[in-house]
Amino acid sequence: MATVYFTASSLDGFIVDDAGSLDWLTSRAIDVNGPFGYEAFNACVGALVMGSATYEWLLANQPGEWMYSQPTWVLTHRPQIIAEGHPVTVHSGTVTDLHPQLVEAAGERDVWVVGGGDVGAQFVAAGLVDELIVSYAPCSLGSGAPVLPIRSEWVLAETGVNGDFVCARWQFRR
Repeated sequence: MATVYFTASSLDGFIVDDAGSLDWLTSRAIDVNGPFGYEAFNACVGALVMGSATYEWLLANQPGEWMYSQPTWVLTHRPQIIAEGHPVTVHSGTVTDLHPQLVEAAGERDVWVVGGGDVGAQFVAAGLVDELIVSYAPCSLGSGAPVLPIRSEWVLAETGVNGDFVCARWQFRR
């Protein structure tokens, strides 16, 4: 079991552009069943955590039934943003306080830090992320929300190519 920050990035290190758009990402070719693909990764996930901006993006861009079957936590001080019927838990405390609950819920599977970058940074700063998996899209955004807005050190563990993306698995250097 590991805690994994699994995300996509532009070549210049941003996960969304200044407008909060992922058009630069969703317009690219990727095989969800290929190397570093979403389906294989998601099959290993037992619990998820995301920030309120990521949750609100999902609400706006993927409406309808909740897309995840795993227990999910949303970090927010605004519980009113949670859509009726979504089986998510609101957490307004620290990631250090939350992490044991995530690990317990995940069982023998991984905890997925969905994002965004600020949430990823909180988990990294607390020493709770074991792996960072990034799929790099062939574009630059110039500005936006960074993958990790803090300084951290990583060791490259694996690379691959999937469609338009160069993918890398990094181990956190403790």
